[in-house]
Amino acid sequence: MTAIRPAGADGRSAPAAPGDATAGGRGVGTTARGSLFGLAGSAANALFGFVLVAVITHGLGAGGAGAVFTGVAAFTILSNALKLGADTALVRFVSRDLELSGGAGVPALLRISVLPTLLASAAGAAVLLCSPGLAGLLLPELDPGQAAALIRLFAVFLPVTTVALVLLGATRGYGSVVPFVGVEQIGKPAVRVLLAVPLVLLAPSVAGLSAAWLAPGVLGAVAACVSLRRSRRAHPGSGQPPSQAREFWAFAGPRAVSSVFDITAVWIGVILLSVLGTGTDAGIYTAIGRLVTAGSLLQLAIRLAVAPQISRLMAGGDTHGAHHLHRLSTRWIALFSWPVFLVLAAYPRTVLSLFGPGFDEGAAGLVVLAVACLVNVGVGNAQTVILMAGRSVWNLVVAGTAFVLQLGSGVWLVPRYGVLGAAVSWGLAIVVDNGASALLARYRLGFRTVDRGYLYAAAIGIVTVALPVFGLRTLFGDSLPGTLLGIVLAIGAFGAAVWRYRLPLGVGEFFGALRKRGSGNSP
Repeated sequence: MTAIRPAGADGRSAPAAPGDATAGGRGVGTTARGSLFGLAGSAANALFGFVLVAVITHGLGAGGAGAVFTGVAAFTILSNALKLGADTALVRFVSRDLELSGGAGVPALLRISVLPTLLASAAGAAVLLCSPGLAGLLLPELDPGQAAALIRLFAVFLPVTTVALVLLGATRGYGSVVPFVGVEQIGKPAVRVLLAVPLVLLAPSVAGLSAAWLAPGVLGAVAACVSLRRSRRAHPGSGQPPSQAREFWAFAGPRAVSSVFDITAVWIGVILLSVLGTGTDAGIYTAIGRLVTAGSLLQLAIRLAVAPQISRLMAGGDTHGAHHLHRLSTRWIALFSWPVFLVLAAYPRTVLSLFGPGFDEGAAGLVVLAVACLVNVGVGNAQTVILMAGRSVWNLVVAGTAFVLQLGSGVWLVPRYGVLGAAVSWGLAIVVDNGASALLARYRLGFRTVDRGYLYAAAIGIVTVALPVFGLRTLFGDSLPGTLLGIVLAIGAFGAAVWRYRLPLGVGEFFGALRKRGSGNSP
């Protein structure tokens, strides 16, 4: 990207030297602090999401809950598609602009990104408002009038939610995860629960609970605008950077399509089960999806924090620091995420029974997705590396291939195997997407994942978690006592092993970075 770069003593650009301690340390420290806050936000999001699913399923039953979450699925896919890839592009281009011109080019970046997404989302809302037949296709178990009214309700909130996501992408580009986490992972989920609980107690309905899910998006948009304005005031920059519109949309265009594949992969199972199966199956599958999302909390938290840091390090010429940050963050993800999916694979029925009677029928599907997610967290944020390196076309090819595999296998498997078929198709897509991304990051960009610390993390997960939980599963079966005992023993053994091998694992570097409160803090 061509932009103004602060000059060195000789009047020329002064890129950071490879391996520069200040740049690399800043990236690790900011990522560590952002990851910790992001993890807290992700945990809150998972908790509120779990409560919301439980409230809606208990209030409407699996069938009614399936209708609500089918609408949520379609809305989420549309809003992510109509962002046009601008949110991810802003993460990359704003962070690079801060490194090269101190933020002088951000106003222009906002002008070329926000208006197209507003127009696209408004057009999408108009299509939904004028397509009552689509409602009957997505929600065949509802009365046609009720289904059409539900789709119109989602359409009204589509533009404001879409633009808010784009603005939050810009705030992430400034290096802070606080606005995104505060809005998307804490604020909106908490308000949804606060609105849903009295509705379930007083007048439970599909339309009412859908409105409770949608309404907090307005508050989120206001918060996003305020946060972005504060970030811009703190980083006004200097100079007049050249136009970046062509380069911006050359990156955002492929990312727009791949983001559709990404978000559709999460929700297509719900839609296929609603159309080709039953609303009950869709409700069970939604619960499984919540558990898989909960297991990926740390990966999401680190992704939010690490993306702008890798972009800035690469823009400043510190490829060594970027590679080190990727290896270290991948090690953190694998170390603390593998145990979660091992527990889910060992005790699927017990965990699913928390959602209510009948949900344990999705146990086999949960096992399949838990195994696939071991691969997902094992490669870290390889997709983020590819995107922050500007290779959005690579990401599109990989995501598109995985989605075609998921959709094709899902159409064949879902009518035959229901929830299990949807889980198998998603699991295949997860393995293909993450495996191919890891290979590209390693052999085309030089970002190595496996090192000595990574091998320690894998060994600790197998010895201290897999052995106790599956051993007790053999003795006590998939029961509540066995689950509780297995978790307690695994936590004790895991904690002791992490402390014993804290140096090769890089745990000391993580917490050491948290204690540093220098000028490298994220805004």
